[in-house]
Amino acid sequence: MQIHELKPRHGRQLGKMVGRGGKRGKTSGRGTKGQNARAGHKKRPEVRDAIKKLPKLRGRGVNSLLSIKKPVAIVSLATLERNFSVGALVNPNTLRAKKLFGTRPTKFLQVKVLGNGSLLKALKVTDCKVSASAREAILKAGGSVAQ
Repeated sequence: MQIHELKPRHGRQLGKMVGRGGKRGKTSGRGTKGQNARAGHKKRPEVRDAIKKLPKLRGRGVNSLLSIKKPVAIVSLATLERNFSVGALVNPNTLRAKKLFGTRPTKFLQVKVLGNGSLLKALKVTDCKVSASAREAILKAGGSVAQ
């Protein structure tokens, strides 16, 4: 067997040749002017434009669309002390009803209670994130914290 005797297994498949005469004259089936009419044209994906508008942040993977943090509504112990009575239930719905943070339902998905101020009333906190100092103050006042 010689090298000039070898034959390919599959015949060559050539792409469609455009603009070589025949029935597709003038624009050769490419429409009119612009980016689409040019050779090797590629339209820019819309996702890339959205990614380029995000700020560059340091660290690995922080620029991905999935790592954007959702806003968290912050409530202090002093606010709970002023607005709730003894034994009251504190959850995102009751906080929203008392207008202690934004009323738009999609803006704040989570609520976090921070330990600013003092708490003397026993409150039942549910469905909220609670800092360590706030948890300690709530339990010390005789309340309870449930996730």
